[in-house]
Amino acid sequence: MIENQGAAPSSPIAPSSPAAPKFPKAPANPIATVRAVLPSLTPAAQTVARLILDDPAMVARSTITEISAVSGISEATIVRTARSLGFAGYSQLRFALAAAVARQAPERLVPGDLAPDDPLTDVIAKVTNAESQALADTAAQLDPDRLGAVVDVVAGARRVDVYGVAASGLVAADMAQKLMRIGLSAHCFTDAHLALTSAALVREGDVAVGVSCTGETPDVLGPLRVARKGGAATVAITNNPRSSLAELADHVLISAGRETAFRPGALASRISQLLIVDCLFVGVAQRTFDASDAALRATRDALGDYLGDARRRIRSI
Repeated sequence: MIENQGAAPSSPIAPSSPAAPKFPKAPANPIATVRAVLPSLTPAAQTVARLILDDPAMVARSTITEISAVSGISEATIVRTARSLGFAGYSQLRFALAAAVARQAPERLVPGDLAPDDPLTDVIAKVTNAESQALADTAAQLDPDRLGAVVDVVAGARRVDVYGVAASGLVAADMAQKLMRIGLSAHCFTDAHLALTSAALVREGDVAVGVSCTGETPDVLGPLRVARKGGAATVAITNNPRSSLAELADHVLISAGRETAFRPGALASRISQLLIVDCLFVGVAQRTFDASDAALRATRDALGDYLGDARRRIRSI
């Protein structure tokens, strides 16, 4: 059950109004942005990006001339890299990096990759820190206006298809289950053949959502491409805003997560993808408050009756 302080005690959800549009702005967390777009950068820009990821504090305190000497990359390329990340120039990137480093907790400035001989106490601490950081990074770059636009199309959809495989398939299933719970016709497809079959039948007024950490998963790209041709509004949930999936989508929501030896990219981003799904779900439930509230009550009552009958049957044995 979802509770909101502004609602009556018996209401699971409280309605909200859409936020006013805002002008585009530089990324709130440049480190997360660099990590997300790294695969899409040119080799020279990747060299600069890796410097930022390896030691953002060093880059923040270095002049463009010093970074050029350390990296072997021309100052012009460094400026172009900064602009491709959404900044006016290198100086603005430096200031943003300095602010990002200052916001980080001290333990997060220390490498936290899991090692084969780590005791479980360290495993717990490192995984917790990594997932907390992934959530913080995702929240920092989850633009309310972009999220609101997705809430609008999903709330008004005739039907919602969600495509994802492997770890992203789990996220897709979670999204479909949540939307179904508030009365929307939502279906998850983790099999490419079934996804393509469903996508071929969508039309204008439907929504197709692709979930992929890299944004390059063929089993997700194919159905989303077909759904787009059919007239459905398309949504991407991905780590990479420059991916093929992002290019296909009308709306893009960016997740974050740092890959390590024991946490491949898809697993590292799963928790942040789930955060996006939860925010989207609550937004849709608020936007369709009356219908969602009734659906939540009906589904809760049905499950309660079923579980009550099951318990009575067990006690009677």
